[in-house]
Amino acid sequence: MLASVKLQPEREKSLLRKHPWVFSRAINSTEGKLRSGDTVEVLSDSGQWLGRGAWSPSSQIQVRIWTFDEQEIIDNGFFLRRVQRAIAARQHLLQYNDISGYRVIASESDGLPGVTVDFYNGVLVCQLLSAGAEKQRSKIVWALKKCFPDAVIYERSDVGVREKEDLPQLVQTLHGEIPNEVIIEENGVKIIVDVKQGHKTGFYLDQRDNRAIAASYAKDKNVLNCFSYTGTFGSYCLAAGAKHITNIDVSDLALQTAKRNVEINQLDTTQCDFINKDVFEALREYRQQQRQFDVIILDPPKFIDSKSSLIRACRGYKDINMLALQLLAPGGILCTFSCSGLMTTDLFNKVVADAALDAGKDVQYLQRLTQAQDHPTLSTFPEGFYLKGLVCQVL
Repeated sequence: MLASVKLQPEREKSLLRKHPWVFSRAINSTEGKLRSGDTVEVLSDSGQWLGRGAWSPSSQIQVRIWTFDEQEIIDNGFFLRRVQRAIAARQHLLQYNDISGYRVIASESDGLPGVTVDFYNGVLVCQLLSAGAEKQRSKIVWALKKCFPDAVIYERSDVGVREKEDLPQLVQTLHGEIPNEVIIEENGVKIIVDVKQGHKTGFYLDQRDNRAIAASYAKDKNVLNCFSYTGTFGSYCLAAGAKHITNIDVSDLALQTAKRNVEINQLDTTQCDFINKDVFEALREYRQQQRQFDVIILDPPKFIDSKSSLIRACRGYKDINMLALQLLAPGGILCTFSCSGLMTTDLFNKVVADAALDAGKDVQYLQRLTQAQDHPTLSTFPEGFYLKGLVCQVL
């Protein structure tokens, strides 16, 4: 018999709508021995069975639901079916696009809370970020091996969110041997992925479509690529015929990789600058120098960690968009993004609109952008939608 969690009265509504989280304040009582990561039954106040999930005693989200099917057991077969389903859902992407890097598992949106897996040209990089994912580690790895028998499996569970689950950060090889260099290709552009030291699992696959969209505006243009990381927006734009690219980032290692990305695509590094500087500082300097650009790309890191930081983060987004708009030539294009889940689409639109007013610019929204299709959003889990983008034109 599994241990069980009983909810407070009238707190079952979200589970009946198949939202996969149970917060600590919704729990009334527990029965049986509960250990971190164990599978538990979730019951309503009246005793109705609602779901089966993983117990996370150290987190505000104390249960993450594995299944809403009472007949489904959380065994090896469960994880194999989930991975196979996720792969099948991406067949359209793989069939019609020439890519060798994509997201295999997008946590709750693929029915595996706390599990993220990316595929980089024969290397699977996984993050196990919840107590339940940690507890089921061997089953998850087994399922990945079954589905990707020739792949290397590497773990990058070195993120702060594991601390909220009272779990240590981990980086380790789970199967096979990592090659000296991992290179993927998407939309005809080669990209070096640093799976050992790079951000997240090594790269930002979610911006794949948006890189191509930004590049479509870049021909014969002077492009400023802010928060450039390894310069892939810049490489795309250069491949599309941009006149000059300025990549700005605070990481020397990332900028070195950005230069190598230009080289492996047989593009001209003399058409690129690689600037190690704080973006806010650089934009203010460019404004003082009265420099202008034709296209500016703003892809900042997540500014919002909690609801309490939302107002402060909005000021940061507004400031950086205002500065960018002031640097654009008439008719110039701004591709601006927020990867903060707590930043709603409407709020992001308003922040950019306010930035345009403060910049003294008339701006049109040409396109609204989002995460690539291998980063799906489950209909019952709106939190899976996080990446918002706008293509703006200065009139």
